Amino acid sequence: MDNKKLHLEIVTPSRPILDEEVVSISVPGELGGFQVLYNHAPILSTLNIGVMKIQFADGNTKRYAVSGGTIDVQHNHVVVLAESAESEDEIDVDRAKAALERAKKRLEEKNKENVDSMRAHAALSRALNRLKLKGVRI
Repeated sequence: MDNKKLHLEIVTPSRPILDEEVVSISVPGELGGFQVLYNHAPILSTLNIGVMKIQFADGNTKRYAVSGGTIDVQHNHVVVLAESAESEDEIDVDRAKAALERAKKRLEEKNKENVDSMRAHAALSRALNRLKLKGVRI
């Protein structure tokens, strides 16, 4: 099993997140979630807002809240360019709840000219995703 690893790089606009060998990565693809294992066929896909799960060779698993981006898989080398990626430890539940309430308020006021409803829906989805990852029920 030791030789059945993938090299995974995760990068966001603000910082590199991860650059190491892993056993698998599961991502929220645009057309549905999928998992990448050793010798996966080449693929380039866009990512939705959702949870990215990484399994390491030592059996540990790490999960990230991602808010879109792309994944490129080529010859056991995986590159994730994420709009954002936050580990469970990095998520501030109070901040996510406040963002959720702001997004809900904006959507309630969507008849007003200055409200961008698509942006408010995206903010709502990101906040819900963070809270889901932390196990907070809404």
